Amino acid sequence: MFAKMKISYDSKEWANMYTIIYMKADYEPWWKFEGWKAFIQTQDTFEVKEQFDSALQEKLAHFRLTYDNEAVKEGQYWAFWSEDESFYCEACDDDAQVYHGIIACKMEEDVK
Repeated sequence: MFAKMKISYDSKEWANMYTIIYMKADYEPWWKFEGWKAFIQTQDTFEVKEQFDSALQEKLAHFRLTYDNEAVKEGQYWAFWSEDESFYCEACDDDAQVYHGIIACKMEEDVK
């Protein structure tokens, strides 16, 4: 449906590309704790901003229908969750919430 590409971060050709990252973790996507990339579920890259914008709106609409709660930060990070989706964290000795995070960025920005 949309033009997706997999690219190498070593390439200089990505300077004007746009990326939508979906991650699933026990924290919101804006925290980007060490090792956060291990929680990436999908990563879609677009050369054309209009395709990126359309794909982002489609993904956000899907997540808004699927999850009960939403939080947004800096206009490029979205966290979605439902209270009933959690897991027992042994290190915390408590239940931890599962967050579905969307990160939208231009490749010259941070995906670090």
